[in-house]
Amino acid sequence: MSDKPWAGRFKLPTNKFVEEFNASIHFDKRLYKYDVNGSIAHVRMLAACGIVTDEEADSIVEGLGNVLQEIEDGTFEFRTEDEDIHMAVEKRMTELVGPVGGKLHTARSRNDQVALDMRMYLRAEIEIIRGYLLELIKVLCDKAEAEMGAVMPGYTHLQTAQPILFSHYIMAYCQMLKRDYGRFTDCAERMNLSPLGSGALAGTTFPIDRDRTAEALGFDAPTENSLDSVSDRDFALEFLSAASICQMHLSRLSEELIIYSTSEFDFIELSDDFCTGSSIMPQKKNPDMPELIRGKTGRVYGSLMGMLTTMKGLPLAYNKDMQEDKEPVFDTADTIKASLKIFIPMMEKMQIKREKMRESASLGFSTATDLADYLVRKGVPFRQSHHIVGSAVAKALDKGCDISELTIEELKSFSNRIDEDVYSYITVDASVNSRAAKGGTAEKSVKEQIDNARKFIEDNS
Repeated sequence: MSDKPWAGRFKLPTNKFVEEFNASIHFDKRLYKYDVNGSIAHVRMLAACGIVTDEEADSIVEGLGNVLQEIEDGTFEFRTEDEDIHMAVEKRMTELVGPVGGKLHTARSRNDQVALDMRMYLRAEIEIIRGYLLELIKVLCDKAEAEMGAVMPGYTHLQTAQPILFSHYIMAYCQMLKRDYGRFTDCAERMNLSPLGSGALAGTTFPIDRDRTAEALGFDAPTENSLDSVSDRDFALEFLSAASICQMHLSRLSEELIIYSTSEFDFIELSDDFCTGSSIMPQKKNPDMPELIRGKTGRVYGSLMGMLTTMKGLPLAYNKDMQEDKEPVFDTADTIKASLKIFIPMMEKMQIKREKMRESASLGFSTATDLADYLVRKGVPFRQSHHIVGSAVAKALDKGCDISELTIEELKSFSNRIDEDVYSYITVDASVNSRAAKGGTAEKSVKEQIDNARKFIEDNS
C-alpha cells in the first residue's frame, strides 16, 4: 500500500521515474526551518481555535522540534519518495508522535504552505543582502574619503570626456547600491503578508484565526484573497528583478575594475588574494573575481526570465509549474550574496594609482568643455563657443599638445574674448573644482555625497 497522502484515490503506485522527476526535496530542503516554524504557528492556532486540543498541539510541536533537531544534526534522511520538504517533515513528525501528527495538516494545504515558506525564506535572505549592501556602501565611502583629491578621466562612449575626482566616480556606485537597498526593502515589505490558511485555493471550512498565525510568524497581516495567495509569485519575481538590477550594477563596476587594471589603463591594482595567475604565463595577474561576478550576472538574468516565462500562462490557482520557482530563487540568492561578499573586501583592499590617473585625465582634451564654458561667461553663445573650441582642439591635435599648452596668442586667434585668465579655467584641477553645483565632481559636492551616504547607512542600520 502506498504511503502517499493521496494514495486512497490511486490504484497504481507512482512510477519511479515520475517520483524522481516530480520530487523537489533535494533542493527545497533548505526551507526546513521555515516549514517547521510555520507548522508550529499553525498547530498552536488550531489549538487556540479549539480545532485540536492543547495536548495534541503540544505533542505535535514536540515532534516538530525533534525533526528540526534531526535536520540540524545531519541525521535526518531526505528521501525522494517523500517528494518535498513539507511531506518529509510531516511524515517524520508523525512517525515520532503517532497518529495525532496527522492533525497538523488540518485547515491548510501544501499550496499555502509552500507560499508561506518561500516568503519567510526570502524575507530572511533579503535581510542578509541588505546588510551586505550597507557594508559595501560604507567601504566605498571610506575609499572615496581616503582618496579625495585623486583625479581621473571621466568617460562617455569610453572616450575621455571631462576630468572627475576618483571619489566622485566611486560615489556614483554608492547611489546605485542605495537604490538597490531600496528595491530589496520594498520587495520585503510587499511580500510580508501571510498566505497560511488559504488552503488549496478557496480557503477552509474550519474557524481558523489567520491573523494569529500572521502575527506569530512576523507578518504584517494575512493575504486577502485565497486564490491569489496560493498562485502569487510576484514576490519571487520582484526579488529576482531587484537582484538582477543589483547584479547588473556589480557587473558594471566589475567591467571597469577589469579595464582599469590592464597595463593599458593601469589606474588600479587589485589585491593578490582576489586575483589568480596563469598556468603558462608567469607574469599574469588575472582579475578573475570581477570576471566571475560579471559572468554570473547572465545567470541571475536567466533566473528572472525563466520565472517570468514559467508564470506567464498559468491559470488560477496553483499549478505544478510553480515548483520551478525554487531553484532560480535559491541560486540567485546565493549568487547575489556571494558577489557582494567578494566585493566588500576586494574594494577595501584595492589600490589606486593616482599619478597614472591624473596623467590620463590630462589627455584627450578633457578640459575642452571648460574652455567653452569660459567663452560663454565672456558673452559668447554656447553653440558658437562649441565651434571655437573645436577649432582650438584641431590646432592642438596638429601640434601634438593639449589645449592648455597652446600659447595665449594661438588661443586668441580663435576668439578675441580669450584673455590670460583662461589658464585658470582649463587645467585639470580647475575643471574639477569648478563643478561645485550639487551632485558635481568638486570636492565640496563629493564630501556632501559621502555625508549623505553615511547618514543613509546610519538610518538603515
